[in-house]
Amino acid sequence: MNGDGRKATMADPHRSRRTIAAFASVTTLFFAWGFITSLIDPLVAAVKGIFSLTDLQAQLSASAFFIAYGVMSFPAAVLLARRKAVPTILIAITMMVAGCLLMLLAANIAVYGIVLFGLFVLASGITILQVAANPLAAALGRPEGSHFRLTFSQAFNSFGTFIGPYLGAVLFLQGVEVKSGEALSSEVRASSLAGIDSAFFWIAGLIVMLGIFIWSTRGLITAAAPPPPTETARRGIVATFMDAASSKWALLGGAAIFLYVGAEVAIGTQMALFLNSDRVLGIALEDAGKMVSLYWGGAMVGRLVGAALLTRVPAGRLLAVFTALACALCLYVFAIGGVSAGYAALSIGLFNSIMFPVIFTLTLERTSASEEATSGFLCFSIVGGAAIPPLVGFVSDLSSYVTAFIVPAACYAILCGFALAASRAPVRHRADAQQVVH
Repeated sequence: MNGDGRKATMADPHRSRRTIAAFASVTTLFFAWGFITSLIDPLVAAVKGIFSLTDLQAQLSASAFFIAYGVMSFPAAVLLARRKAVPTILIAITMMVAGCLLMLLAANIAVYGIVLFGLFVLASGITILQVAANPLAAALGRPEGSHFRLTFSQAFNSFGTFIGPYLGAVLFLQGVEVKSGEALSSEVRASSLAGIDSAFFWIAGLIVMLGIFIWSTRGLITAAAPPPPTETARRGIVATFMDAASSKWALLGGAAIFLYVGAEVAIGTQMALFLNSDRVLGIALEDAGKMVSLYWGGAMVGRLVGAALLTRVPAGRLLAVFTALACALCLYVFAIGGVSAGYAALSIGLFNSIMFPVIFTLTLERTSASEEATSGFLCFSIVGGAAIPPLVGFVSDLSSYVTAFIVPAACYAILCGFALAASRAPVRHRADAQQVVH
């Protein structure tokens, strides 16, 4: 027995190093999809000018992207259960490259419908990637560190979202102005379309390189990943959905993700237009687009700080504080307006920071459904990013960008209620779903 114990002790450092290396490989994926997703913000402002759209029509770009989560999440969960993590990730990367190629076509023939389709295909790949990578990042290590690991990975996601809007503004918004509602000149329109073409060409190349990297580290990831699901867990889409729907906490967590993503995306996609408004900062649209990086940069800083706070503060309690502060800032923008409201809106990103990873892990801890079904349902619920931005755009068309902040304020208020409820709810052991601890 002592010999076996010594063997286990000697093997532990090697397994720990493999786990850390696998976690680092998976974390690169978080950066990639954060960078791509944040390009939607300047893209919404660009297509509004390029195709002479209303706010509601321009927000369809966000809807086309985030509707993929509603369509692909459960198929992705089934794919993950049947093919394991690495093959699922490589399929996702292939779809992302296909989406980039469609965006290149759309930019070259200037058809808004193909822009929408390209965004849908690109987001379908990202959806599959998230279904595979979120639980994988949470599982690569000790269970008590899951909140920290997923929040830490999301910090790299936020680094991508910090860079994306600035680069997108430089490429997509040079010379673009939409205040007057007049059509852009042919030169500005061509320049903006060329920027879209260039951005997605290089993104396609980077995604291919990322795929090669994941393929080369597949052994590390597979060795460090938790065991694959049993044959009984390899179910179809309907059975997976019914499993998730059988759990109250899977449903509550899904509703929370729906509202959080919807609020965050709605604020981000209209931020450049909001800051460009004469009622706020009144700066050039390109400069406003660059400032959107501060919104996502706040999320990056908040996740790094939040990862440290989560080692000391209960996750549900911290989520309640952050959602309450985000709601208060939205209400300030709604009630006050002006220059100060612009900076208040940008600071909301700081408090968005921990919401997704903490909602995700709080739900996984409390759900009575399988991890695959719950993960699929939570990623399905990211479809909130397709539903709420058009609502915010509709309110903006009827009134103003300032008034539209009442919609995310309501979302954050409900999320605060979810956090308080989760703080009081019992936690289930993942190893034994019937055993409950307080």
